[in-house]
Amino acid sequence: MFPKCSQPSILVVLSLVLNLLLISCASPPRTEPPAPDIKPTGAADPAAVPTATPPLLRARSRWVPVNFSELPGWEQDRSAELWPALLRSCERPAPEWLRLCGQARAASLLNTSDDSTRVWLQQNLQAYRIESLTGAAEGLITGYYEPVIDATRTAQGPYKFPLHSPPADLTTRKPYWTRQQLDTLPAAQDSLRGKVIAYVTDPLSVLTLQIQGSGRLNLLEPDGSKRRVRVAFAGHNDQPYKSVGRWLIDQGELRAEQASWPGIKAWTQRNPLRVNELMWANPRVVFFREEALAEPASGAIPGSVAGLVPGPLPGPRGAQGVPLTAGRSIAVDAQSIPYGTAVWLSTTEPLSNTPLRRLVMAQDTGTAIVGAVRADYFWGPGEEAEAQAGRMKQALLMWALWPKP
Repeated sequence: MFPKCSQPSILVVLSLVLNLLLISCASPPRTEPPAPDIKPTGAADPAAVPTATPPLLRARSRWVPVNFSELPGWEQDRSAELWPALLRSCERPAPEWLRLCGQARAASLLNTSDDSTRVWLQQNLQAYRIESLTGAAEGLITGYYEPVIDATRTAQGPYKFPLHSPPADLTTRKPYWTRQQLDTLPAAQDSLRGKVIAYVTDPLSVLTLQIQGSGRLNLLEPDGSKRRVRVAFAGHNDQPYKSVGRWLIDQGELRAEQASWPGIKAWTQRNPLRVNELMWANPRVVFFREEALAEPASGAIPGSVAGLVPGPLPGPRGAQGVPLTAGRSIAVDAQSIPYGTAVWLSTTEPLSNTPLRRLVMAQDTGTAIVGAVRADYFWGPGEEAEAQAGRMKQALLMWALWPKP
């Protein structure tokens, strides 16, 4: 607005016009908006979430659709290592996996690199963040393994603690005898006559096999050689499972951070006269069946599926009814994650605390594996697996990978 004054002179008007021109020239030039990133027809990003994808509700979890870019470390996993475990799950697929499992064997031959495997997974699966029904996304992961234990067919020397197959009357008496009753009552002991599979050197080895649900035995033959067999889960006495680690904490014998499997073993070595008391604190007894442990044929790739896909020697059968794969199988709550689901894990390793982010298959369950974001990671057989599994109790994030409609 001009100041109130008499008529402006021609010089004032010219000055104002010149200033307006200078201001206009000093303003930045107007730029055109950037051209949109248009993908050619048929080249849509396979990792993108379709706008119409709704959350999925399970009995104990909610699955929220996400882009694959939200999966931490997705590009760094050796994704092709999943094929043996995925193909084993396809032996007993969920209905939603039938179509995809029909394509999986050929896909495993065509997509042998990590990158091409990821592309195939992104094209065929939708990623979902797994949450509890109240929206909690963080949970807990523990570990389990397959013990490898020396054993004999007959009781001799230190080999005097038996592993049993199911007693004949197991299904007619519910619940069955407790662990303490089976150890002390003549009537209970009679039910186990003729049911010994093998003998091991200490009761804690028995408990280890029963907690893990299976194991490999190195059977000592009369000529001094060893023959490997597997003892697999065949039933239990229908008694509640009680943690011996929790019992030691409640007794004031160990602190919570000491109640790992190595800590429990050390306690038994310091307290040999209280081992029975420890064992009886867990009334549940697991019975086994013996299985042949197949050795890979000469020149074959251990653990390959039909000789096609590399992988480790198959582990014991999980609750899905297929062999587990070390490092690529987990136990889950089946009411949160159906068996045969591909799952992305984000957690850390127990000993090194380095990131553990990888694709696995949900193929097993366990008494203590309850909840939406809850998993038990199968480390495989042997001492290193035992060390990792015995200390694993880490925070966990999970994503389900489920077939697209």
